[in-house]
Amino acid sequence: MALHSGFFTFIAGFTSGIFFRSFFDLGVAFALFTIFLSVALYLYARFFTHKGLAFVGLVAIGIFAVGIGMLRFDIADLNKGDPILDTLIKQHVEVNGVVIEEPDERESNTRLVIAELTVKRGEQWEEVKSKMILSAPQYPEYDYGDRIHITGILKKPKNFTSDTGREFNYEEFLGKDGIYYELAYPETELLGKGEGNIVKGTLLSLKHSFLERVSRVIPEPHASLLGGLVVGAKQALGQELLDDFRTAGIIHIVVLSGYNITIVAEAIMRFFSFLPRIAGMWLGGVSIVFFAIMTGAGATVVRASIMALLVILARATGRTHDITIALFLAGFLMLLHNPKILIFDPSFQLSFLATVGLIYGAPLIERYFHLVPTRFQLREFATATVATQIFVLPLLLYMTGEFSLVALPVNLLVLVFIPLTMLFGFLTGAVGFVSTLLSVPFAAVAYLLLTYELQVVELFSSLPFASISLPSFPLWLLALSYILISVIVFRFYKDKRRAER
Repeated sequence: MALHSGFFTFIAGFTSGIFFRSFFDLGVAFALFTIFLSVALYLYARFFTHKGLAFVGLVAIGIFAVGIGMLRFDIADLNKGDPILDTLIKQHVEVNGVVIEEPDERESNTRLVIAELTVKRGEQWEEVKSKMILSAPQYPEYDYGDRIHITGILKKPKNFTSDTGREFNYEEFLGKDGIYYELAYPETELLGKGEGNIVKGTLLSLKHSFLERVSRVIPEPHASLLGGLVVGAKQALGQELLDDFRTAGIIHIVVLSGYNITIVAEAIMRFFSFLPRIAGMWLGGVSIVFFAIMTGAGATVVRASIMALLVILARATGRTHDITIALFLAGFLMLLHNPKILIFDPSFQLSFLATVGLIYGAPLIERYFHLVPTRFQLREFATATVATQIFVLPLLLYMTGEFSLVALPVNLLVLVFIPLTMLFGFLTGAVGFVSTLLSVPFAAVAYLLLTYELQVVELFSSLPFASISLPSFPLWLLALSYILISVIVFRFYKDKRRAER
């Protein structure tokens, strides 16, 4: 018990330190002072008093962890760009670099993340250590690993206000990935190909070949939706359709994110529930690993896949306490690697909350769904959907201010068919490598399922009361919401353990 208390105290302190440092920069000296204070407090309690040593020890661990969290953020914040590029802001520049991420195709442009940069100064080319993002025309097309020549006006990313009036910290959102510069619609020229990681390049090439075979037999927008479901394809569905998904409260199946993977993982597990538990667990786990590999195994996908695998373990073993330790340990390691994701990565936040909701929230609310039939796993889908919605709703309201009144029925009507859609979609692409004609029967089933899902979204999003916008959802209300949720969950499991004794 003491070991567990120390573990959770350290995790809580470390996270609190990162949280505080994300908003307030008091310098490295303050972090070091906090660490020194915790050591002094422990030594005083250890050698000068023996009263309450255990409690003082926990307090010292917590303060120590706060200092370590702040110090880790300070270290991550040391490099915020390159001095050479800083002198060229708002100037016309010539840059050579390599596309290091899969191109993000939007409705009107393509976003490219560029690294391994050299910039021209006078007649000399100088190497700079940073990344930049380009908003480029859709043509010519570029692939991962392409080396390109770029000419344009260099800028720093700027925060902006969303359609709902929320300010989005775009600068820090990009900064968490080491991106501190941008170029809008520069002139580009291909210099070479195949300069990225060979494994990642091969995976992305396989993914594009898969999508090409799908598009041969399934029309748009169905093909793009299927690509997003099966391999996390970054293809535009069109702003109008994206708005429909957002209004219907099911945008998470379209946008590749931690929330998306967590929800899909739960749906896959439910789909395989007719199999023996160990077989369902393995198939669910393999599906998630395969999904992560096919998307290119980016940092966001890897983090979310780890959390999704923990959900599977929790479902299969029922050892909630052990899975909780594993979940918080995984979260700690992710923050240790990149502390900026705690505040500036919505995907990490949503996937973590969705995972906690599935592990703790679903069993809590299951007793209220006794009227929902168990056939076709409807009750399980209902409890999982409601649990995740409850746990992520306060954060979504804080970030977007959009509250979908039809999210619950839409998720229930759509999510139950997602695993089947993914299965026939995968078979369509896989068989397409052998023969386009042989893939047609699988494509027909996938098309029917996708049509149903799109029509559900379009129907519910067209209702006049489908969604409402909140003018404000302050930070204090966000904190209060999660304190209330935590108290309810704590009391439920405390009563449950008491009843089991």
